[in-house]
Amino acid sequence: MAKGYHFERKWRAANRRLRELRMIAQGLMSKDHPVMAHIIPIRRCNLSCAYCNEYDDVSKPIPLGIMKERLDLLADLGTTIVTFSGGEPLLHPELDDLIAHVRGRGILAGLITNGYLLTPARVKKLNAAGLDHLQISIDNVKPDDVSKKSLKVLDRKLQVLAEHATFHVNINSVLGGGIHNPEDALVVGKRAIELGFTSTVGIIHDHDGQLRPLGDRERSVFLEMKGFEKTNFSQMNYFQDAIAHGRPSEWRCRAGARYLYICEDGLVHYCSQQRGFPAKPLAEYTVDDIRREYLTQKSCAPLCTISCVHQVAYMDFWRDPQTIPALERTESEKLVQIGQ
Repeated sequence: MAKGYHFERKWRAANRRLRELRMIAQGLMSKDHPVMAHIIPIRRCNLSCAYCNEYDDVSKPIPLGIMKERLDLLADLGTTIVTFSGGEPLLHPELDDLIAHVRGRGILAGLITNGYLLTPARVKKLNAAGLDHLQISIDNVKPDDVSKKSLKVLDRKLQVLAEHATFHVNINSVLGGGIHNPEDALVVGKRAIELGFTSTVGIIHDHDGQLRPLGDRERSVFLEMKGFEKTNFSQMNYFQDAIAHGRPSEWRCRAGARYLYICEDGLVHYCSQQRGFPAKPLAEYTVDDIRREYLTQKSCAPLCTISCVHQVAYMDFWRDPQTIPALERTESEKLVQIGQ
């Protein structure tokens, strides 16, 4: 890496850390705003991984004006992190404008990508747009019938990121979900650290976001990989310890309040795996909705493996049990029994 990039990376890392600390302070002081939102600028993906239900191969990009309106609505709600997901968000021709718009509203900007479309020029455009965080999930060492997101295919892309990116890069290895060789996750994690990135491990969920218990080999790899993780917001995955051993996790899910998932139609959902709840237009979402969903208990929570939702919930683990007094319930506010 050239000296200029090295200095810029250091400066941006320090600036990003200050903004993350401010985010935490704001979250601790007030519970009436979303901490994180995932938003879909395009549903289409250039891959078709067997375990994924979050893409299609036909959808067009959401127009720039509509996306900016949605981002402004999230900013007006007080959202502190917006992450672009998909599908494959790099297929959106104006993604850089969207990232710059998020940063212009004082919000941390994240991106989840399969990495296939990264080139030196593309990475430099992401730098210029002000991207803060990028995550790639790599599923195996060599591509197979489950996933093409392999280290063999993506290693050159990782080298490009190591040389040119001034934003934080996290490489997420995965276990479960039919991945054939659990030990591949160790190879991926070690390579990520070698290149100067952070490394996390994820447990693949079923199509309802629920736990698929790990086998003995997978559990052993999981425990070893936890030692790779450094102190970072994305490494707050304590809930996985219970999940890795097939135990339900005891926590208070704040989806629909502290975490929002905005689909390509502009509707607010609990998460990518619980689309349809509450499925209210973002343009109509208010603090009253946030307060309701903050208290609403979700029956899918004990076996949930959605890391981002768990991570955001840590901010409020110490306060407010999720109970809605019977006299205050309306039909739309009753205990949500998802998947039952």
